[in-house]
Amino acid sequence: MSNISKKDKTYLIIGGTGGIGQAMVRQLVQATSDEQSNNSTQVRVFATYHRSVPDIEAANLYWLQMDVSDESSIKQAIEHIKQQSTHLDWVINCVGLLHTEKSQPEKALRQVETEFFLQNMQINALAGLLIAKHVRPLLAKAKRCTDNPAIFATISARVGSIGDNQLGGWYSYRMSKAALNMGMKNLSIEWERSLKDVCIVVMQPGTVNTQLSAPFQGNVADGQLFSPAYSAECLLEVLSGMTAAQSGSFVDWAGETIPW
Repeated sequence: MSNISKKDKTYLIIGGTGGIGQAMVRQLVQATSDEQSNNSTQVRVFATYHRSVPDIEAANLYWLQMDVSDESSIKQAIEHIKQQSTHLDWVINCVGLLHTEKSQPEKALRQVETEFFLQNMQINALAGLLIAKHVRPLLAKAKRCTDNPAIFATISARVGSIGDNQLGGWYSYRMSKAALNMGMKNLSIEWERSLKDVCIVVMQPGTVNTQLSAPFQGNVADGQLFSPAYSAECLLEVLSGMTAAQSGSFVDWAGETIPW
């Protein structure tokens, strides 16, 4: 994370209570706290929770309640940020849905149900667009250039790749992540015209040992199940090297391109 806190920056982590999001919050707070203790760098980290405030505290960490399935909640959280900061440099959406207490990813067409399908689309695809809609004014005010762009990143999944789909199944999750990827690609084209030097990127974090993946870890090869801390560190390192020219990319935790 050597390039994370080279200058004054303001970060927003959506889904700061999940495995990857919480690891990102901890690492950003630690890295920026070390930086600020040595010089006058001013770094702030905003992070969102859904129901209860996490027990992570720091002088430069600000928790906000947000329900990504409710646009009014998204708007309200961003309005709170506007009261405390003039801009955002990086926004990372870590929220995702794979299964619920009632529903698991579908193995066959006969298991597809409307409510679960639409829930996947709401959380995995639409939420990212709504977040982008409301954070745009804050990203527009970030100090940025081609080699040091503002970042809007969203955690996607390799199974959202149509070209890489060899196994089928998981209809709702695959389709919602493919929809997310298309939405972010669309956004990158629009913002290239109207909001220069912002990098839109969708990222595959690897298979991470979190609640989301817990029921499906049995088939993961040795050495391929990442800790949240390792995945978060890799993703932040990749983001720190992104340029505006790479906007619209779909990359994995190592920065390698994934086919659409």
